Amino acid sequence: MGLDLTYIAGQTPLSEDEKEGLKIPTIATKGELDEFEQQNIEQAVEWALSRTFSLGQIFREQFIKNVHRRMLGNVWKWAGDFRTTNKNIGVDKWQIATSLKGLLDDAQYWINRQVFSPAEIAIRFKHRLVSIHCFPNGNGRHSRLMADILIKALDKQIAFSWGAGDLGHKGHLRDAYLAAVKAADKDDIKPLLIFANPQAGKPAG
Repeated sequence: MGLDLTYIAGQTPLSEDEKEGLKIPTIATKGELDEFEQQNIEQAVEWALSRTFSLGQIFREQFIKNVHRRMLGNVWKWAGDFRTTNKNIGVDKWQIATSLKGLLDDAQYWINRQVFSPAEIAIRFKHRLVSIHCFPNGNGRHSRLMADILIKALDKQIAFSWGAGDLGHKGHLRDAYLAAVKAADKDDIKPLLIFANPQAGKPAG
């Protein structure tokens, strides 16, 4: 039986070849897939937020890939590998590495010159990262975890709440998140920063 996937707004469909990368052959529905992915992601979040990484570690292509692999590597063979197909969002597949290098350089500049607050740097980093869409799937979740990792490195007293709910299913919270991302697409970062709700005085992780 093939993998039967239905998508909601803001999710990126997988190609048939990408579906072949499923490591667990018993998974047949989106619900089952979500359950296995969530278990894997929770392990990755625990790993990531129990540590503090240096900016030198974070701003490397291999680190970006490794975080994605930790998030989805138990479920997908291609976890941690840049996508090889073009999607309905993101840069051309051949531009991924170059675009990511540009983002890493820009983020380092923002930090060195204190162009934005630490929270805004992390949110701008998250938005640019998901806009590049490095991987076949999981880019939204990956970019949020990368923002969490980055803000912990920049300011241990700040953590993001991301609406304090499940963004993976239909509902008002996901709608608000997608609206904030679309505003950021138009160079208005404030709604996404408000949605992330950086909470001062709460240690990240």
